Amino acid sequence: MNILAIGDVVGSIGSRFLRAHLPHLKKLKGIDLVIANGENSADGNGLTPASVQFLFDSGVDVITAGNHSFRRKESYELYDSCEYLLRPANFPPSAPGKGLCIVDMGRTQICVINLMGTIYMDGLDSPFDEADRLLAKELPPITLIDFHAEATGEKRSFGYYMDGRVSAVFGTHTHVQTADECILPNGTGYISDLGMTGPIQSVLGVKPELVIEKMRTKMPVRFALAEGDCRMDCALFHIDDKSGKTLSVERIQIQ
Repeated sequence: MNILAIGDVVGSIGSRFLRAHLPHLKKLKGIDLVIANGENSADGNGLTPASVQFLFDSGVDVITAGNHSFRRKESYELYDSCEYLLRPANFPPSAPGKGLCIVDMGRTQICVINLMGTIYMDGLDSPFDEADRLLAKELPPITLIDFHAEATGEKRSFGYYMDGRVSAVFGTHTHVQTADECILPNGTGYISDLGMTGPIQSVLGVKPELVIEKMRTKMPVRFALAEGDCRMDCALFHIDDKSGKTLSVERIQIQ
């Protein structure tokens, strides 16, 4: 199975860029399933029913999220009604939605799990403990985790903790693609962060001058998305159907 994981999609500009390039990439690489982090897919952070539908219509099969999951109240009901829209599983049980889905591919099933780190992030339940609880269930051999986290140390620790227990762990959240894609010793594909789908000349998708003003003055600044040329950061995991182990990892950046 060829499974593509796409880094944080930023706003309508990133969503349009994804739509323009994903179909060709799927055909070129023979991609079977597409996972994208869409928690920033609406302009101004968060996601909306419209931004979620746009990504699904563009060829994304599963949408994951993170610390901006519940930025928009209009998304709350969507988390409960949409089978393939996830929020981190270590949110409290009272939160809308779920953190795990299983996609039936006919000849096989694929499980996608969404978890969030706790270092420099919101104080959620331990992602390590939550992963243990989820993996105690009977899950398909092919299981992938979007680990939405800030600290590289936490991401790599989590990757090794999952090594041999899931097919792949890919990080999101920092919007900066890392060059550490690999297969861990027991067969789990790994990358610390997929990167971002959005404007290149930006600070995490935002106009640089606005972020600079915020950092220099320490005063409230209304952020706006940057414009111009975009890129789509992603990683392609080639996974054995039977063993669920990753056979290869390819880091991809499309401009």
